Amino acid sequence: MSEAYCPLCYAGLEVIEVAPCMECGHSPVELQHALFGQHRYAEMRIFGELTLILCDFCLVDFGSFNAELFGLPKNTRIGYEKMQFLRDIEDIYITKDKICPSCNYRLPFLSFIKKAQELHVKCLKEK
Repeated sequence: MSEAYCPLCYAGLEVIEVAPCMECGHSPVELQHALFGQHRYAEMRIFGELTLILCDFCLVDFGSFNAELFGLPKNTRIGYEKMQFLRDIEDIYITKDKICPSCNYRLPFLSFIKKAQELHVKCLKEK
């Protein structure tokens, strides 16, 4: 946990308790869902070699993101059909991680966004 600043907006990061989902795991509601076993979690490959651990809700909802957030052209579909299942996350526990209070995401998700942007900019330049 050596990063001190958000890779997207450069705001200072805060350390809080989180559930396994890298997208919504910082949410107090998701923490409760994790503690009571209300969600399942899976590691998914998205955009080639990039991976995320997502809860079942975020997995289904992933396609609602604006594709431009990930460096893709507007209106690009990024739904479940573009993902590859890697494994179920069996050991569910609460841990500490960093979040950006400005972007309101965990550091792993922010890093995923930044890497996706870099990947897609590189791909667009190569075309």
